Amino acid sequence: MATLMEAARLSRAPSLGLMAVGVFWGAFAAYIPEIKVRAAAPDAAFGLALMMAAAGSIVSMQAAPRVLARFGRATMPAAGAFAALVALAPLAVGDTVGLGVALFFMGAAIAMIDITANIRLSLEEAARGVHLMNLCHAGFSFAFAGAAFAAAEARRSGWPPEAFLPLSALVVLALGLATREGAGWRAPPAAPNGAGRSDGLLRAILPVAVLLFLAFVCENATDNWSALHIERTLGAEAGFGGYGPAMLGLTMGIGRLCGQVAAQRLGEAGLIFGSALVGTFGAIVTAIAWAPWVGVLGVACIGLGAAVTVPSANTILGRLVRPDQRGLALSRAWIFGFAGFFVGPSLMGQVSAAFGLRWAFGAIAILMALMLPVALALGRMERRR
Repeated sequence: MATLMEAARLSRAPSLGLMAVGVFWGAFAAYIPEIKVRAAAPDAAFGLALMMAAAGSIVSMQAAPRVLARFGRATMPAAGAFAALVALAPLAVGDTVGLGVALFFMGAAIAMIDITANIRLSLEEAARGVHLMNLCHAGFSFAFAGAAFAAAEARRSGWPPEAFLPLSALVVLALGLATREGAGWRAPPAAPNGAGRSDGLLRAILPVAVLLFLAFVCENATDNWSALHIERTLGAEAGFGGYGPAMLGLTMGIGRLCGQVAAQRLGEAGLIFGSALVGTFGAIVTAIAWAPWVGVLGVACIGLGAAVTVPSANTILGRLVRPDQRGLALSRAWIFGFAGFFVGPSLMGQVSAAFGLRWAFGAIAILMALMLPVALALGRMERRR
C-alpha cells in the first residue's frame, strides 16, 4: 500500500502535467468575460467558439497514443511548451473566428498533456501495483482553483489579460518542462505476438466512457450554473454565488486526496459507487435548497461525488485491457467522455429555460444516480477479470 508521499514520488511527471492543465484552464476561465468582450462575440457565437476547444481536444486525444509512441518522454514537455505559447493566443484575436481558431489549438495542446499524463499514470499503476490517479487529479483540481482565484483577484485589482495571462503561461511552461522523465521513463509495452491492437477493447471502454461522460456533464454543468442558481433562485447577494464553483473545486480536490487512500481499501468500483450516492444527495439538496448556504452545501456534496469518478474509472480501464492497449483504450474512452464537459452547460441551459434551475439540478441528481449501476457493472467485470 503506497503512502501519499510514495505515490507523489512515483507520479511526479504526470502530476505536474495535470497541474499545468489546471493552471491553463483556471486562468483562462477567470478572464473569459473580458476575452468575450474583446472578440465582440454574442452568446451563441461564443458558445460555438468554445466548441472549437472540444474539437481540438478530440483531435489531440485521437492522435495521443501514436504521438507518445513516436516521441516518448519528450511528448509532455513539448506539449507544455506549445500550451504556454497558445495560452497567449486570446490576446491577439479581435473577432469570433480568430478566437475559435485560438481555442482549437488551445484545446489540442492542453488535451495532449492531459491524456498523455493519464496514459503514463495507467502504465505506472500497472507496473507498481498501486493507485495513483486520484492523487494526481487532486493536483489538477487544486491548481485550477488556485489559478482561477489568483486570476479573479488580479481582475478585481484591474489587471488586464495582457498582464496576467503571460504570468500563467510561464507557470504552464515551467510545469510542462518539469514533466520530462529520466531514468524512470517506462515505454509502453508491445503487443503480444498475433494479438490485434483493438482486441476486446469495446467491451471494456464502453462502461468507462459512460462514467466519464456522466461525471464531466455533472461537474461542468455545476461549475457553470451553480453561482447563478445560488444568486437568482435562492436570492443570495451579488458575489455570494461565487462560493458555489469555489466550493466545487475545493471539495473535488479534497475528495480526490481522500480517494487516493480510500481506493486502496474499498476498491475503485466501490469508491465510485459510494461517491455517486453522495453526489446524488448533493444534487437533490441543491435542487430543493431553501437558503443560499444550503445551496453551497449541496454543491460541495456534488463536488465530493464527482471527484473520484474520472481517476478511478481510468484505473479500472487500465486493469481491464492488455498493457499495450492502455493508451488506445484511455484515449478512446476520453474522446467520448470528454464530450460531456461541453454538453453539460448546454444541457443545463435547456432544462433551466424550460423548467427552471431547480429542475436542472434535479436532472444532475438523475445523472449522478445513473453512475450507480455502471459502477456495479464495472466491479463485476473487474472480479471476472
